[in-house]
Amino acid sequence: GFGFKTLFFFLIYFCFGFRHKLCSVLFRRRLNITMEARLLQSSSSTCFFSSGSCSINRHRFSAIPSSPKPLSVSFPQKTRTRTNGVLMSKKDDGIESLSYKGSGVDIDAGTELVRRIAKMAPGIGGFGGLFPLGDSYLVAGTDGVGTKLKLAFETGIHHTIGIDLVAMSVNDIVTSGAKPLFFLDYFATSRLDVDLAEKVIKGIVDGCGQSDCALLGGETAEMPDFYAEGEYDLSGFAVGIVKKDSVINGKNIVAGDVLIGLPSSGVHSNGFSLVRKVVARSGLSLKDELPGGSTTLGEALMAPTVIYVKQVLDIISRGGVKGIAHITGGGFTDNIPRVFPDGLGAVIHTDAWELPPLFKWIQQSGRIEDSEMRRTFNLGIGMVMMVSPEAALRILGEAKNGDYVAHRIGEVINGEGVTYQ
Repeated sequence: GFGFKTLFFFLIYFCFGFRHKLCSVLFRRRLNITMEARLLQSSSSTCFFSSGSCSINRHRFSAIPSSPKPLSVSFPQKTRTRTNGVLMSKKDDGIESLSYKGSGVDIDAGTELVRRIAKMAPGIGGFGGLFPLGDSYLVAGTDGVGTKLKLAFETGIHHTIGIDLVAMSVNDIVTSGAKPLFFLDYFATSRLDVDLAEKVIKGIVDGCGQSDCALLGGETAEMPDFYAEGEYDLSGFAVGIVKKDSVINGKNIVAGDVLIGLPSSGVHSNGFSLVRKVVARSGLSLKDELPGGSTTLGEALMAPTVIYVKQVLDIISRGGVKGIAHITGGGFTDNIPRVFPDGLGAVIHTDAWELPPLFKWIQQSGRIEDSEMRRTFNLGIGMVMMVSPEAALRILGEAKNGDYVAHRIGEVINGEGVTYQ
């Protein structure tokens, strides 16, 4: 009857409408997949994949990605992230958040290697190695400049890379309160270009002058077919000395002590595997002006690492300095806890200093998470000193008078790790 016919036509209409809706969903999904595939294909052609390096507890390791990973695509979703007083609005529009590990450098793997080495050579793990000599310690450190060298090759800026090399080692050993005595370098290349090598060595001489130590010698290795034409590699080795009763080792740090940060000149010499991937994604040339800055991107990235030796030794000489952390690979998150006794941690006030334009650009262009930035880069603070409250007042007073720049960036607290406010 009438009820059966009504039900019959209703079912036909329902099935037709459902089929239409299903086809529409499938069509949109197919369109999304096609667009994702094209985006992946386009993105993979512009990504920059290469080897990287990172310092962990002063043992360098190399990491070479086995294969490029395609960029992931996700549905639109808005998030907001706050970093060092800068509110960055991010839209998840199908562009992945870059990371150090994704760029080829695995900090956790490096930490595991150091853990294994420590079983064979107990006592390692500080920024410098201490060797007893009478009433003093010899303090030694070694390092390189990582893939910042790649940017030196691209920009042609070779006269400051030697300063970076010296800085990475002498800044490590001064964390123990040691005065650098001498420096050795290793320069390796496929074919020796004397003029280029002279520029590099000139930078090393300048770095030794800034840290008041002697360039005692070095090694120049010419290794045909090992390096690409026009490229080279660098390593450096520094030795300093400190009286046993004056060594800075963090043992006297207590809750309530103050963290004083000394400004960096830029990225310094860590995190460049990630930086280069950000540059590749951004589409900017190293000759383009840094957004928000006053120099070219290449000049900002190649700014030589600050050598803190004279300033830090002067501050130490007036008392109250209990521990020092050189902010290199691992950033704040991994380097600051290395100085603390068990049971202590730190709180960092992220609005205590202005995040430099270079780091703002890196984070925004790479869509890099706050936690990744804090574990990879120095964020404008290259050296952190843990001092007594009284010493903090003196240091900040001197900074206010214009003697130097320093920031009160946090405090020592009970509990382990680093927290950010």
